[in-house]
Amino acid sequence: MTRILVVEDEPSYLEPLLFQLTREGYEAHGASTGEEGWELFGQMPFDLVILDLMLPGISGTTLCRRIRETHPVPIIMVTAKSTENDVIVGLEIGADDYVTKPYSFRELLARIHAVLRRTLERITPGPPTDGETLVCGPVTMEIASHEVHVNGTLTAFPLKEFEVLAYLIRNKGRVVTRQQLIGRVWGSDYVGDTKTLDVHIKRIRAKIEDDPTKPALLTTVRGVGYRISDEPSP
Repeated sequence: MTRILVVEDEPSYLEPLLFQLTREGYEAHGASTGEEGWELFGQMPFDLVILDLMLPGISGTTLCRRIRETHPVPIIMVTAKSTENDVIVGLEIGADDYVTKPYSFRELLARIHAVLRRTLERITPGPPTDGETLVCGPVTMEIASHEVHVNGTLTAFPLKEFEVLAYLIRNKGRVVTRQQLIGRVWGSDYVGDTKTLDVHIKRIRAKIEDDPTKPALLTTVRGVGYRISDEPSP
């Protein structure tokens, strides 16, 4: 049975969510503080964590970082805020997806299904990629070791940024639509808004472009998607 940890300090969200998850066939455990969530996480294995951003004591961002240091369990961040900065913070520290309050249980359930499916796909054996190296302009990606060098400098790329960049480079010189990127990295059944992709593209440009405000390597094809090329666009 899939086991889910919900860390949420508002009873009006926590209790109905635990009830609904149980009805859906999940084994759901709840915590109302970051400390309780961290203690529970250490007591048993979880398949998914639903984590509120604003918590008393240990914050959701701190708890997310702690979990990421020890385990790759998927995390859905819940926040009452929806500004770009809040989205960036959640994604940077390792969240796989996010929802904003107020949310419907149907929406959250769709996110849960999508995240769990993508996790299963990542751990299911597929075509071998060990030793694969991707190169595009100043960027060199080592797939097996999850390392990215930009102009010879090792540069940190969280998982989703890594997957977006790898897909773009595998299709370098070609236009990749936004829907193709979202489907490949977040899944064809992704129900979140496209701001998530925008944030990742912005952060990738900040790491690979000489001037991120005037991208030359990773360019936008208006109304279609993105293209990455070895030769910078004029």
